[in-house]
Amino acid sequence: MAPTPADMPIPVDWYLYLSAALFMTGVVGVLTRRNLFIILFSIELMMNAVNLNLVGFSRFHENLTGQNFVLFTMVVAAAEAAVGLAIATALFRNRQTLMVDLFDRMKG
Repeated sequence: MAPTPADMPIPVDWYLYLSAALFMTGVVGVLTRRNLFIILFSIELMMNAVNLNLVGFSRFHENLTGQNFVLFTMVVAAAEAAVGLAIATALFRNRQTLMVDLFDRMKG
């Protein structure tokens, strides 16, 4: 009998390759973009790449510790997104732009 897709586990290499691609996409977004929202989204993408690594290694070692860390980092990511959006809103109200290279000084 031929094995079904449910019988074949996903190799840990695939998790690592996808995670590396996501992380590098996030790094490129942070380093090349000027819009604050795009930079925040790129940071979120990098955090999700780390979460994917944690899940992949958790499955590989058949241990739930990595998935517990993923839940914790998702909570941190949600808090980071809320604080980042609040800062972006305040900056936009003061400067009327979200281009980070125009934020040369932080006080009014």
